[in-house]
Amino acid sequence: MKKDIRFLLVGIFFGIVLTKAQVVSWFRIYEMFRFESFHMYGIIGTAVVTGIILVQFIKRTKHKSVDGLEIFIEEKPKTYKANLLGGIIFGLGWALVGACPGPLYILIGGGFFAVIIVILSAIFGTFLYGLLRDKLPH
Repeated sequence: MKKDIRFLLVGIFFGIVLTKAQVVSWFRIYEMFRFESFHMYGIIGTAVVTGIILVQFIKRTKHKSVDGLEIFIEEKPKTYKANLLGGIIFGLGWALVGACPGPLYILIGGGFFAVIIVILSAIFGTFLYGLLRDKLPH
């Protein structure tokens, strides 16, 4: 139970940081898709580089999870066609909504309750993907 509270507190802190950094701002996302500002590209680029470094660190040091189990990262097949199609659909949804899926919950915490419709739509899209998965390129 104490671990759950720690994760909740880290999530709240992360939400505050993203809000203060204006990552959840529709205006910043709009600027990014119009190539008018480097703000979001800098944040996304920093996250990608940090992720690459941390994944390599975990792979090379046989790092353990909070439960003491060794973390194993399975190699994935290189499916360029599926990744390109999925990335285009994701990007179009992001541009249409004006928010990435993760910060949607932060927006609800900020009082933007209309975002609940977007979250329900994303859940429906995930369900639809589950139904069509066998027919899609993988």
